[in-house]
Amino acid sequence: MAKVTNSSKQCMVNPLRLSQPLGAALAFLGMDRCLPLLHGAQGCTSFGLVLLVRHFRESIPLQTTAMTEVSTVMGGVENLEQAILNIAKRANPALIGICTTGTTEVRGDDLNAFLAIIRARHPELDSVQLVHVSTPDFSGAFQDGWAHAVTRMIEEIVELPAGLREPRRVNVLPGSHLTVGDIDELREIFEAFNLIPVFLPDLSGSLDGHIPEEFLPTTLGGSTIDDVRTMGNAAWTIAIGAQMRGAAITLEHRTGVPYRLFERLTGLSSCDEFMEFLSRVSGASVPRRYCRQRGQLVDAMLDGHFFFGGKSVSVAAEPDLLWTMTSWLHEMGCEIQSAVTTTMSPLLEEIPTAEVVLGDLEDIENTAAGADLIIASSQARQTAERLNVPLFRIGLPIFDRLGTAHQTTVGYRGTRDLIFSVGNLLISATHEPTPQTWATASAESSQSSTEHLSLPS
Repeated sequence: MAKVTNSSKQCMVNPLRLSQPLGAALAFLGMDRCLPLLHGAQGCTSFGLVLLVRHFRESIPLQTTAMTEVSTVMGGVENLEQAILNIAKRANPALIGICTTGTTEVRGDDLNAFLAIIRARHPELDSVQLVHVSTPDFSGAFQDGWAHAVTRMIEEIVELPAGLREPRRVNVLPGSHLTVGDIDELREIFEAFNLIPVFLPDLSGSLDGHIPEEFLPTTLGGSTIDDVRTMGNAAWTIAIGAQMRGAAITLEHRTGVPYRLFERLTGLSSCDEFMEFLSRVSGASVPRRYCRQRGQLVDAMLDGHFFFGGKSVSVAAEPDLLWTMTSWLHEMGCEIQSAVTTTMSPLLEEIPTAEVVLGDLEDIENTAAGADLIIASSQARQTAERLNVPLFRIGLPIFDRLGTAHQTTVGYRGTRDLIFSVGNLLISATHEPTPQTWATASAESSQSSTEHLSLPS
């Protein structure tokens, strides 16, 4: 059992944590015809917008209430009202997701009261779904904001079930650590069992890099309001990642739909458990393609264990992603040299290492010396360079590689490809000369040539 400790520093030197409002905004971006709205200063939104654009390399619809010093002190109802009216008039969204920031949370803006006032003044907003979520950026982290936003959408949008449940319909609540590629892979798996999945949210519909026929000022796809409203008619809810437990419980209490939580879907045993569950609830046997993919994964594990066994790895990520990667690495025979995360989670004590630090990337730099590999986002690239340790990029943001949104690590196929990607990086680090090695070899070669020329004939 790992010991969970807080970093003793008085500030973040090299931040790892991303804020709650950003996580909530990304969850809203998985909804069709949605426009997230950050209730706070303009700079808060600008920073988040740049980060998401660099990661996804797509146009990101994100708006702000542009709070000033005066409006922050006097109250932000006018700013919020004007922002909602402008968005409704110019963008015609089906949903506006309102995320608070530290500025408005410190003052204590009552968004329930604000929205009641705004709706009373403007009946033309009756066709627009307004969902607000409390996401102070001075507490929690990215995955907390995502989970809170999903929970609030369930509370505000999902209707009580009407009639009989649809036995082949399943609700899927993916965690923030799953990529567009992961969701596409999961959808393919569900459909192979003749199940009809409804994802909340669904980034694969809005941020998968497709080119629309015409420009829209809102999201270009994702879960629709109608799909979310009828989630109470499903037979099961499947939550992926411990962060989604609260949302699954909320949905169960509201609609009576039972849920099953999978803490991870990367690794042989976790995929076996997932396939067995889908086979049971669908009444269908596991399709042959997944039996073959399982064999490919086992073979990849056999091929890769020579290069993974005994390797020391340091990981810095949000709790659910940290749990997924460290558990999988441990199964592959690696030693977790150090683990750093951003916020509390019940999984942290189960991480296969001696200590998990709630800290920043400086904490990884102080503990990863001599490691064979660092796993983190692109924010850790300078840390890896200074330590001369290879970096495997995962999580968010990744802005110095292409195709990161389609990186897939779930299921048999995703786990197999992850073994190949990380294994090849370990092989390269072991067998390919580093710049320092090349310099040393060049110097030795020059010295040998000089000595040879000086020998008497």
